[in-house]
Amino acid sequence: MTETAAGQPRIVVGVDGSPGGVAALRWAARQAERTGATLDAVIAWQFPAFFGWAPVSSDEADLDKIAGETLASAVTEVFGPHWPAWVHTEVIAGHPAGALVRAAKGADMLVVGSRGHGGFTDALLGSVSTYCVHHADMPVTVIRPAPRAHHPGPG
Repeated sequence: MTETAAGQPRIVVGVDGSPGGVAALRWAARQAERTGATLDAVIAWQFPAFFGWAPVSSDEADLDKIAGETLASAVTEVFGPHWPAWVHTEVIAGHPAGALVRAAKGADMLVVGSRGHGGFTDALLGSVSTYCVHHADMPVTVIRPAPRAHHPGPG
């Protein structure tokens, strides 16, 4: 692994609050502990043109704040209320796929969940993880969340 200015390797993980994002954060945290790396947990958001059927203005929704709260909640779920000093968080305005690749520039590894909150839940990879695999210039690890327990129907 390459080293940061502080002499430590660096891992970047994309977090979106989904089960896949939390699984990716949990895996990246274990990897950072094992390798002595710093961990940059990153969430990105993009201002939607429409929310529901009506246009939304920046006065009506503080998406940066909501993203930051989502990120803090995920990091707290993994580490508890007292985060290690080697964990850093970053909220970025921009399309999540491109923002993650840019945030990971110079990192030793980018970790993403296989699926976030979007579209087709049975797809193997989501659009963000697919983009990162194809465009990042460092190794990308894609983490699938733990399988849900199957509950067969009656009889």
